[in-house]
Amino acid sequence: MSINSPAGEELSALIAAAGVNMAASGSIPAIRRVAIFGGTHGNELSGVFLVKHWLKHGGEIARPGVEVRPFITNPKAVEKCVRYIDTDLNRVFDSQSLSDDVGKLPYEIAQAQKINSLFGPKGSKDAYDVILDLHNTTAHMGATLILESSTDDFNIQMCKYIQKSMAPLPCAVLLIEQPGVKYETTRSIAKHPIGVEVGPQPQGVIRADILYIMKIVVQYALDFMQYFNEGIEFPPCSIEVYRVLEKIDYPRDDNGDLSAVIHPTLQDQDWKPLNPGDPMFIAMDGSITYYEGEETVYPTFVNEAAYYEKKQAFVKTEKVTLTAQSIHCNSV
Repeated sequence: MSINSPAGEELSALIAAAGVNMAASGSIPAIRRVAIFGGTHGNELSGVFLVKHWLKHGGEIARPGVEVRPFITNPKAVEKCVRYIDTDLNRVFDSQSLSDDVGKLPYEIAQAQKINSLFGPKGSKDAYDVILDLHNTTAHMGATLILESSTDDFNIQMCKYIQKSMAPLPCAVLLIEQPGVKYETTRSIAKHPIGVEVGPQPQGVIRADILYIMKIVVQYALDFMQYFNEGIEFPPCSIEVYRVLEKIDYPRDDNGDLSAVIHPTLQDQDWKPLNPGDPMFIAMDGSITYYEGEETVYPTFVNEAAYYEKKQAFVKTEKVTLTAQSIHCNSV
C-alpha cells in the first residue's frame, strides 16, 4: 500500500497518533504465528462467540504473512457453559502439569498438554509468537490487557498501541508479574502472551457492548503486528500499568464462611483509588472493615464471581510506569 494513497494517509494518521516512526532500531523477529484463544473458561462467552465466529469467517482476522488461528481451548466446559470441568485450565500450564503422565489425568490437565503440543512447547523456539487469550469478568474493569512480564518490549509496545487506538475509550493494563500472585496461564505458552479481559459481563451471558470492545481490542492487536511485520518502527515508549501487589480475601467466620461483603463505596470501583481509612467490607450488623494500609492502592477484579472459590474479594494493585525500547522487525 502506498503511504500517499487515501488508505495510506489514513494509516499514516493512525501511526502518528500511536507514536510510531519509520526509523530502524532494536530488532525482533517477525510475528508469523498468532493464536486467539476463547473458552479457557467455558462460561465467559464473548471469547467463545468471537472464536466460533472467526472459525467460520477467518478473513476478518487474516493478516498478510501471518497464520492467525482461532481456537476453543476448553470445549467440554464451553459445551456445559461452566468455568471448568475438573480444574481451572488457566492455572495448570506449569512444568509438572504439562509433563505429568501418571494415570488418568484431570480433563483440564490433559487439555493443557494437548494445547501445549499444538501451540508450544512452552518456552521453546517453536512456540507460537503471540497468544491473545480472551476472557470476561463480572467486575467493572472495562477493557483490560494483562501482561505477564515488565521486560517484554514487544508486548509493552503493543499495549501502548492498543490504548492509543482505542482512545478515548479507556483500556487498563494489569501486570501479574509478582511471584506470589503469578499463575501459569493458558497463554503463557507463547513467546508474547497477552490476556484480554473485558467486563462487566455475567457468566453465561453475551452483551453486545462487551463483545464489541473485545473485538476491537483483537483487531488493534492484529493491526499492530501487521505494521510491525511491514517494517514500521515503534520508538521508545512508556506506559502506566497496575501492578498486582496481593489478593485480598473477604472477612470470614470460624467456619470459613463470609462474614462481610464488599462495601457499596468499593463495589464497581475497579481502578479507582482506595485510600487509607476507606471502607472495604460491611457486615450484616453494619460494622465496617476499613483499609489500613499506608499507601493508596487501586483495587481490581472487585467482587469477581469466579473468585469466590479462590477466596479473593479483589486484587490490590499499585500504579507503576513501564518503559520499552524502540522495536522493529528484523525480517521484513
